[in-house]
Amino acid sequence: MKKVEPQVKEDELRPEYDLSKLKGRVRGKYVERYRKGTNLVLLELDVAASFPDARAVNEALRLLIKLAQTQASPQH
Repeated sequence: MKKVEPQVKEDELRPEYDLSKLKGRVRGKYVERYRKGTNLVLLELDVAASFPDARAVNEALRLLIKLAQTQASPQH
């Protein structure tokens, strides 16, 4: 069986970009700071399809929290 050599992609970088200006940068320099200030949750596609935007998701979750709290607290 022949080995299949991976195809080398053609360089798509535009000629006007000066790569010498990109030297000395640190990849992921601010990633820890970003993670501390971000609470990102990915929804499954079927769940996301039920909500038009983030605001609707938050409203639904707040309602669910309120419902769960009323169910958990004893009635007087």
